[in-house]
Amino acid sequence: MRIGVPKEIKNHEYRVGLTPASVRELAQRGHQVIVQRDAGSAIGLVDDAYRAAGAEVVETHDEVFARAELIVKVKEPQLQECALLRPDQAIFTYLHLAPDRQQAELLRASGATAIAYETVTDASGGLPLLTPMSEVAGRMSIQAGAAHLEKAKGGAGVLLGGVPGVPAAKVTILGGGVVGYNAALMAVGIGAQVTIVNRSVERLRWLDNHFAGRVQTLCSTDEAIESAVSDADLIIGAVLIPGAATPRLVSREQLKLIRPGSVLVDVSIDQGGCFETSRPTTHDAPTYVVDGVVHYCVANMPGAVARTSTFALNHATLPFVQAMTDKGIRQALLDDPHLLAGLNVHAGEITCHPVAAALGMNYLAADKLLKAVA
Repeated sequence: MRIGVPKEIKNHEYRVGLTPASVRELAQRGHQVIVQRDAGSAIGLVDDAYRAAGAEVVETHDEVFARAELIVKVKEPQLQECALLRPDQAIFTYLHLAPDRQQAELLRASGATAIAYETVTDASGGLPLLTPMSEVAGRMSIQAGAAHLEKAKGGAGVLLGGVPGVPAAKVTILGGGVVGYNAALMAVGIGAQVTIVNRSVERLRWLDNHFAGRVQTLCSTDEAIESAVSDADLIIGAVLIPGAATPRLVSREQLKLIRPGSVLVDVSIDQGGCFETSRPTTHDAPTYVVDGVVHYCVANMPGAVARTSTFALNHATLPFVQAMTDKGIRQALLDDPHLLAGLNVHAGEITCHPVAAALGMNYLAADKLLKAVA
């Protein structure tokens, strides 16, 4: 199979879909890998390393898309990339379609097969291709929040860990999953006072035991959220419903409860964000202020630590890429229900129910559509 690896074109996105080590594994299995020039050079993965691994390095984005049967990326295809997709082609990447009707419509119009990292599952019900980036983003959220609490960056001038005689900052984390846990791990390590709000009592029990009393846990209700955010210096949005739009947990009106100079870091922004006042930002302009509250809503946070993120992501995605290249896309999807869960668009139809529900679009079951469209 011919696999294409284009250079990412989203703002300050330096990750790359395949590392030279991953290319080598695929080349040894008899597959042809086409990599765009400088696709990984920003993070030290130079073209010569790709050539040595067995890839062909080409000049343009267009050539990668024109020749490849399977496109392996990191971020959702940008508008000009959607225009390059075709019916006999598959793309394997993060899609985050629930808040992005335009991308969904373009993917449907292309006729291509679009498989989303974020909805691929595993036997335990986890999201193995989202997990590594959630780990990175959760840890980064505390770094970003700490930096933007500095007065020069618009914050209240608060040090997360405090100093002797001065209390540590209060951090509220909305969501106790992978992002929330990793955010708490970093915040506790710094010495902050941490509260985690989550719907699942069982998960709260696990977090309470794991952190051995170093975090406060609250069962998610409107009252609990209002209380927790009104007393916080840093609030992390870490809510995820697989494939679906993120619920808005803090309204525009409730924002007034938050102290001016506090910071919101909305890690959930890829799925629409969990604050009503959230809108996507970039690494070039990461923040804006509403009612005195600093909002950090960068939609590709792990891109800031692109080398770490690229290797972590490749460790998770490579087995699925190998299955699709060895068996063919359709057969690999039919053979593996966990990969099949990642299928969001096929033959012009939405095949992920949460995405279809979020966008108000028609839904067709992935397995039935694959069997019907041979």
